[in-house]
Amino acid sequence: MPLNLIKPTVLFTDHSINQYISKCFAYGAKTNLVHVNDFSDFNHSIAVYGYLRGTGEAIKKSKDFWYIDHGYFKQSSRSFKNNRVDLKAWDGYFRIVHNNYWHSGSGSYPEDRLNKLNIKFKSQRKTGEYIVVSEPTADAIKYYELYNWTSKTNKIIRKYSDRKIIIHNRHSKIPLIDILKNAWAFVSDHSGAAFLSMIEGVPAFFTNQNLQNIGSIKNIESQIINYNIFNNLAYGQWNIKEMYEGEAWDFFSKDHLNN
Repeated sequence: MPLNLIKPTVLFTDHSINQYISKCFAYGAKTNLVHVNDFSDFNHSIAVYGYLRGTGEAIKKSKDFWYIDHGYFKQSSRSFKNNRVDLKAWDGYFRIVHNNYWHSGSGSYPEDRLNKLNIKFKSQRKTGEYIVVSEPTADAIKYYELYNWTSKTNKIIRKYSDRKIIIHNRHSKIPLIDILKNAWAFVSDHSGAAFLSMIEGVPAFFTNQNLQNIGSIKNIESQIINYNIFNNLAYGQWNIKEMYEGEAWDFFSKDHLNN
């Protein structure tokens, strides 16, 4: 392993989901596990799951961090109720990102990991009545400082398109999968639903700087879905078994040697 890729100390919280994911990643990487409230050496690399209950503050103090959260596609089954996320099963993938919260989709990775997921991609839509604007959650607005994001984003869209805009969020009564049936485009800051949108044949666009490589709003009337990004993102997400058995960390160690 190169000297500049230091194994991170994994910080965990009191939340049960956080603890389980943190323990699996730490075990696979053969590294230390410390409660977030007991850690203070932010010159050392850290790894965290999510940004709540102190982990987000730790990230902002850290000089080098690994961020773990829900995957881009084939996520674990979840339910949303009263602003609480509950995992129904450990059957999906979690993204692991170095010094960022999302991968940009860039790279030239093979298609083998993606093929194992057996995702049925629909052809890109050639028509659409409206643009779906996906609002960030209250937690995301606060942490990423996305204040007045919806109104600001609508103004940006209006520079490039005069199509009808439909606002969607976790509390919307109509499921996103139904709304996408007549959508021209999907816009968010960083929503994982954007990748579901592309799988359904609806181009996705982001305001988040690191994700604009996948889709920039200025191209909202002419975007062609680049399906190669799914090959790259498939190498940026790993399931619990792969984390626990060390396959995920082993990949990042070897990938770092090649980059």
